[in-house]
Amino acid sequence: MGNYNHVTIEDILKNEEINAYITNGNENLGVIGFTEHGFAHAKRSSNYASYILRTLHYDDRTCELAAIAGYMHDIGNVVNRVDHAQSGALMAFQILNRLGMPPAEIALVVAAIGNHDEGTAAAVNPIAAALILSDKGDVRRTRVRDKETVSADIHDRVNYAVERATTEVDAEQKTATLNITIDTQICPVMEYFEIFMTRMVLCRQAAMFLGLQFELIINDTRLL
Repeated sequence: MGNYNHVTIEDILKNEEINAYITNGNENLGVIGFTEHGFAHAKRSSNYASYILRTLHYDDRTCELAAIAGYMHDIGNVVNRVDHAQSGALMAFQILNRLGMPPAEIALVVAAIGNHDEGTAAAVNPIAAALILSDKGDVRRTRVRDKETVSADIHDRVNYAVERATTEVDAEQKTATLNITIDTQICPVMEYFEIFMTRMVLCRQAAMFLGLQFELIINDTRLL
């Protein structure tokens, strides 16, 4: 049995290497016209992933590992947007291994990071399921970098139209609800579905893995 370290979310948040990759990955995506994938997205994904499992009464360490996965999940963008989940998982393995995290914990975090992008994602463990729900639920106006692109770019338009978005888990009712308020003068609800349908299907699968029913509510109307 090796000598391993108890790596905390605080250790991860202050890690210069991880933060450099988040910063540079976000800058790279800005150059090619993607929405914000910086510290705001990382912290929100971290907080929501932990909240989801905590609400479902998972143990403290599993919740903390979800927070770690949530914060680190997009570091692969520093390599390339294509296959960023897989490259990010390999990078996370190297970092967490160097920090002395036990292999059994690294395995869970790496699997979650490697399974968060909708092209190749799967809810393979509770942390992966929570990360999928937290990541895909981050739709908000402040992720749009350039207001000039809103009319021309559907992704920017949909994000810019969102005035409020929350992910709510009810352990008793066994539901995971993405509740969104959209300004339909900026973007019709149909456009949200046009670009996010695969993500919503993935969220439903992730919720099912956690024993929950996924619900999507837009402008107080339940659509899923």
